[in-house]
Amino acid sequence: MSASETLPWLISALLVGLALYYFIGIDQGATSVFGDTSYIHELVHDARHFLGFPCH
Repeated sequence: MSASETLPWLISALLVGLALYYFIGIDQGATSVFGDTSYIHELVHDARHFLGFPCH
């Protein structure tokens, strides 16, 4: 495989990884990009604690 074939896969994996990191590790509800709702926070709440991210 050449670099031009692997680059889109690497960039996609990086973007998905960053999105997962945000939703699981950073999104706190009140400081959410999606407003002051805590739907995403509650959805991934147990995963946050399992992975060692404190949230309260």
